[in-house]
Amino acid sequence: MTLTPSRAEVAANASAKLGDFPISAPAANPVFYRTYSRRTPGGRESWSQVGQRNLSGLQKLGDLSQEEVDLMARMQAEKKALPSGRWLWIGGTPWIEQQENFSGSYNCTSTNLIDWEAFGLMMDLAMMGCGTGAIIEPHLINRLPAIRNRLEVVSVSEIGVTPEGERQESCTHAIDGNTVRIKVGDTRRGWVDSYQLLLELCSDPRFDGGTVSIEVDLNDVRPVGETLKGFGGMANPVKLKDLYGRVARLLNKAIGRQLTSIECCLLIDEAAVTIVAGNIRRSAGMRQFSSDDTSASSAKDNLWQQDSEGNWRIDPERDALRMANHTRVYHTRPSKDVVLAAVTKQFHSGEGAIQFAPEAIARSNADLLTTPELRQEFIEIYCDQGRDEAGRWLQTNHGTISDAELEHRLGRYGLNPCGEILGADFHCNLAEIHLNQIDPNDLQAQEDAFKAGALSVACLLNHRFEVERYRQSREWDPIVGVSFTGLFDFFVHAFGTEWLLWWQAGRPDTEAGQAFKDKEAAYLSRWKSIVNDTVWDYCDRHGLRRPNRCTTVQPAGTKSLLTGAAPGWHPPKAQRFIRRITFRKNDPVAMACMDYGYTIVPSQSDKDDDGRLLNDPFDPRCTEWLVEIPTEVSWANLPGADSVDINAFSAMAQFDFYMQVQRHYTAHNTSATIEFRENEIEALSEALHQAMLNGEGYISAALLARFDANATFPRLPFEPIDAATYEQMQADVVKRRVSSDFFEALQRYDQGELTEAGPAGCDSDKCLLPLAKPGN
Repeated sequence: MTLTPSRAEVAANASAKLGDFPISAPAANPVFYRTYSRRTPGGRESWSQVGQRNLSGLQKLGDLSQEEVDLMARMQAEKKALPSGRWLWIGGTPWIEQQENFSGSYNCTSTNLIDWEAFGLMMDLAMMGCGTGAIIEPHLINRLPAIRNRLEVVSVSEIGVTPEGERQESCTHAIDGNTVRIKVGDTRRGWVDSYQLLLELCSDPRFDGGTVSIEVDLNDVRPVGETLKGFGGMANPVKLKDLYGRVARLLNKAIGRQLTSIECCLLIDEAAVTIVAGNIRRSAGMRQFSSDDTSASSAKDNLWQQDSEGNWRIDPERDALRMANHTRVYHTRPSKDVVLAAVTKQFHSGEGAIQFAPEAIARSNADLLTTPELRQEFIEIYCDQGRDEAGRWLQTNHGTISDAELEHRLGRYGLNPCGEILGADFHCNLAEIHLNQIDPNDLQAQEDAFKAGALSVACLLNHRFEVERYRQSREWDPIVGVSFTGLFDFFVHAFGTEWLLWWQAGRPDTEAGQAFKDKEAAYLSRWKSIVNDTVWDYCDRHGLRRPNRCTTVQPAGTKSLLTGAAPGWHPPKAQRFIRRITFRKNDPVAMACMDYGYTIVPSQSDKDDDGRLLNDPFDPRCTEWLVEIPTEVSWANLPGADSVDINAFSAMAQFDFYMQVQRHYTAHNTSATIEFRENEIEALSEALHQAMLNGEGYISAALLARFDANATFPRLPFEPIDAATYEQMQADVVKRRVSSDFFEALQRYDQGELTEAGPAGCDSDKCLLPLAKPGN
């Protein structure tokens, strides 16, 4: 494995203290201290302290042997195997040891919308930083009660009036005739219960179809900027006052009937808007609709509207829909025309994704469908004869299954926000292997890394959830996810420039190409076996039910920056690029970045009165900063690598590589963002259709229109640059540098909690991009 730093890197790092992270990861310090380092009485945690904390939590929860802990500690120290971002942030704290907070360990969840409690649970999960998925198909939401009563929010008090120490923690309410007085408690559950109470009031038979007058008391809710002592970060309830009126208006539109799928979606997303304005950096959601739900398929169409003066604005009634990804669920194979229409729509709007549910359900029943032939037979029956007949076939061929468990088994096509986990009413924790840190020739290091990752997720199977639906789901279907990042980098180091040139040619099925594919498959299959063997051995020794699927690939955008890995299975954006990372204005980590020599510019959302981007980060109108970090991949200086144009990699080459991972490594689903140009719509549509038609393992993927660099948005998260520009920018960083120790620079500005705390629920490329306005 040969890493070839540039001359600029060598010069820069001669005078800079690299600290805990590799030379190839210049964004690691800002990302680590922004996202994973907690504030303690002694100051910000270092990387080693984060490792000690989270490993102590895993050891206690998982009853690990010292040998297992030593392996995991070594893999974390070497940045080869990391637990989930959520566990890096919260693992080992007293907060996460409380049963009501167990969900805060998990980056991936999905909840079926069958009652009002489900809405409250999703808000609760989002407030703990979990990504939230929801299936919003008729057979589930038809179980919700009809809206009977009109809600009138007559008053909402000011926030933060009650002094600390005198505040009520729980949400309480009193009913006086048709008046309901709600006192919101100063806790996560206080917020959630007040939201759920509104939903319950709209269908409460005690009010007999009348008007319910609601008074909301927020005096006990802590004000903006006060520390959240258990979870971390700071309170920011600026949108909480608006929540109650917006929810009431939504519900009042449905009096006399049940909610539509879009109304259900909006209710979830209104809560998410409140949370995004609060302590969580970015809520993330997935909403799955029926394939024939035309209102859902067009829900985000024309989200931007133009007024009489030509100014663009977002439709305020649908603004909250931006909080989640939408996908349509197909329970049969979609036709070629349907797939073509979906791909075309995704090119033009980024919306219109579809999911092939039968493949997801088959994979999620791998303990019964133990061979490819059985899985394919199940899919054929499900597609041709329907869900009920497929269920009877499972009963006939695999013994007695209770009706409740069978319903669960047939519902295991729920997705988390980025689409890499499959299940029903699930929680899943993901570990991540950083393949770019491992020598392709060192098989022992690979085994150690995948073992460590597998152990870290297996430990969380010991959680016994407080909520019955999640507890029962885990008993029937315990799931884990071991992911990787830096696969592209790993294979460049393994196979050299010839592999890159084969990619540039479209990964053709030549003799040499087949040899590459065989070698790729061998690595992928071996890693999958290591994960399965490790998880199953742990479960057998600890008396736990074995998961039937253990491997997946997540987007890995944020954690990849800790080692400079190309995210997940994807190619990097270029050999060299500017990586822009978002911070709030005056964030102490961003100020440290400035002292370290990086430039800061206002974000895309900060503009003057004429709509022009601001240039001065200290302009009073500026609210968000972008830190610009020149970046070079670890193999950029390999002979011949610069001749390869990564931006020209075809959609079909990306799809082919993605399916390699899906077939040979992934047991859940592989999160994918396939970038394509307009002239590739037909070929990509045909490939997707054939993959579903022929049972090749395809479930779903995000498709993103690809344009030339800077042709759409300025100040994108990634901006490709050439070698000369990179060298000059890196030299300029050194010239501007006033502190060569990043942690020392941070201490000068770090006076308290960061406004944004912990990792986001999803960090795929699609989620990082700004929302397009028409005409842009």
